[in-house]
Amino acid sequence: MDMTKWMAAYEAAMLVAFGDRVRYIGLQGSRGRGEAGPDSDIDVVLILDELTPADLETYRAAAAALPEWDKLCGFVSGAAELAAWDRGELFQFRRDTTDYYGCLSDLLSPEEPGNARRALHTAACGIYHLCCHNGLHGRDLAAAEGACKGAVFALQARAYLETGTFYRRHRDLGKALTGADLAVFRAAEAVRQGEHPLDLDALTALLLEWSGDLIRRRED
Repeated sequence: MDMTKWMAAYEAAMLVAFGDRVRYIGLQGSRGRGEAGPDSDIDVVLILDELTPADLETYRAAAAALPEWDKLCGFVSGAAELAAWDRGELFQFRRDTTDYYGCLSDLLSPEEPGNARRALHTAACGIYHLCCHNGLHGRDLAAAEGACKGAVFALQARAYLETGTFYRRHRDLGKALTGADLAVFRAAEAVRQGEHPLDLDALTALLLEWSGDLIRRRED
């Protein structure tokens, strides 16, 4: 897929649907990093002046005419909601987004000290809770594999805290990790590539122990 052409078609469709209400369009995820496979999602960011329930249906109708629109996902929001979004979540969001229409930094307040630590701690807490709940009740391998995506976000924040560099490309992130961090990253990458090297209990144990360690020694 030629993402430049696809994004141009997306931009045109959104401008027809919403006109000057469009504040921003960007691309995230593996498509934005240049690491996508043929079945990878298309993680697009669309920010409107404001977002109403009716806008969601308008969005669906406009997107349905795009090629491979079934792969479309991502983040849709009103401008005010984005500006007030959790600062920890915005740490990764602002660094993993490529501008296509408008400038993301114009919509966000300046970054605050501690956002990377908040991102890491919040992600670790979410992964820990998911592992406990799923290990006891859900017993769903797909859910545990889904936690691997959150683990990569946490690893990006962890590496940033240790090196001062945000490794957007996964191939670069892997080179910066060691020990348990590297083991979690390798498991997450295997899952992303459609492999299943660990069963439910082994993957749950790996993520639970790793995230629990991060929570206990929170870097304040």
